[in-house]
Amino acid sequence: MNLNELINVLSYPFMTRAIIVGILVSLCASLLGVILVLKRYSLIGHGLSDVGFASLSLAMAIGISPVYIATPIVIIASFVIMYVSQNKKINGDIAIGIFSTSALSFGVIITAFSKGFNMDVYSYMFGSILAMSQNDVAMSIILSIIVISIFIIFYNRLFLITSDEDFAKAIGINITFYQFLISFLTAITIVIGMRMMGTLLISSLIIFPAFIAKKFVRSFKYLVILSAFFSIFCFIFGILISFLFNLPTGAGIVLVNVATLIFSSFINAIFGRLNLGSK
Repeated sequence: MNLNELINVLSYPFMTRAIIVGILVSLCASLLGVILVLKRYSLIGHGLSDVGFASLSLAMAIGISPVYIATPIVIIASFVIMYVSQNKKINGDIAIGIFSTSALSFGVIITAFSKGFNMDVYSYMFGSILAMSQNDVAMSIILSIIVISIFIIFYNRLFLITSDEDFAKAIGINITFYQFLISFLTAITIVIGMRMMGTLLISSLIIFPAFIAKKFVRSFKYLVILSAFFSIFCFIFGILISFLFNLPTGAGIVLVNVATLIFSSFINAIFGRLNLGSK
């Protein structure tokens, strides 16, 4: 494909919407992912994606727009999972695993007893660039403004929460509030992004960029910057691959993330991390 053909492809309305939504959702997911990965809450994204599939199956079974069912269910699930993860009497990973597999099984059963695994369900499970609407674009813009604003306004507090939670508590920062705020924003990001990435793969936008960035830097600030860069980079190349080879969008993006992770691990093994400060 030459440059002119590439420009023509990108000029299609559905591609324009997909790129706008994808970049904004990828940006939000990568920023939230830094905190979730550093706090070892990254499995929350996987659990919420399975809850998203269950709520999607329920919405299709009763004939309601998935976003109206998925949004409240995924938000409530995010609070429950965050609460369980903070409970020292319960192993967080085990609880999330039980929650995740239960939700996935529930979704499969509902789908099997209703319309079966048709193309609508398939596109929601694995993603489709054709599914983006003007409403998705508007919601993505609003979400990105909220997430970026929170990172700018509360950067120092978020840094303390992820680096030294005990000190943050000692100076009066409400740790629980910020953890549940991040959980809420993660839930909204998953609901918006599952149209493009698919419910089974949306959690990759949260996990991969932050983990790749950790191969290069330790500084929280540069983790945020590099995570956002890798997320957008992998999304753009992934969506082009999915279009050119007629692959599900989510699978194409994850494939690029995996290749980038392998390459970054190789670079890290040879040169180590960059020394760019501690904050």
